[in-house]
Amino acid sequence: MKDIVNARCGWAGTDELYVKYHDEEWGKLVTDDRTLFEFLVLDSAQAGLAWITILRKREGYREAFHQFDVKKVAQMTPADMERLMKFDGIVKNRLKISCTIRNAKLFMAVQEEFGSFYRYVLSFFPGQQPIVNHFVSLSQIPATSPESDAMSKDMKKRGFKFFGSTICYAFLQSAGFVNDHLEGCFCRAD
Repeated sequence: MKDIVNARCGWAGTDELYVKYHDEEWGKLVTDDRTLFEFLVLDSAQAGLAWITILRKREGYREAFHQFDVKKVAQMTPADMERLMKFDGIVKNRLKISCTIRNAKLFMAVQEEFGSFYRYVLSFFPGQQPIVNHFVSLSQIPATSPESDAMSKDMKKRGFKFFGSTICYAFLQSAGFVNDHLEGCFCRAD
């Protein structure tokens, strides 16, 4: 019989990287804008790919994008883009790289307008509070939500790229604005 203390959401599987990510990060509320920018970059890079691909390249993304310092990323040049197109540590997709730089500038504009990106994200939630769902199976977890639909629509209007509602929902889950840990998962107790 499986030890209930170690019960976790089934999607984490047995891959060490996935298990660590599930246990230590996914669904835990992030209030720090630097970490929110990191998740924005990583989730945008995921578009069309498996999340494990991006997790395995996370250190490469840190190196490529100045430890996710949004101001430094916003100042990156076409020469930086060309250098990154030869860097094996990230997904070498010219459009995704250029959009990361563009999204950094837009991220800073949102920070200026709302005081922080964290406050901006909360503005899409009822009572400006994160949501804790009570799902018992993976099949119940949606790919999008009214909050991700609204946030994605607003971000598109602002010019953000690679941030449709499905990627936006994944961002909200990873950054803990939506807690989709299944009932019975030990992470729900945190």
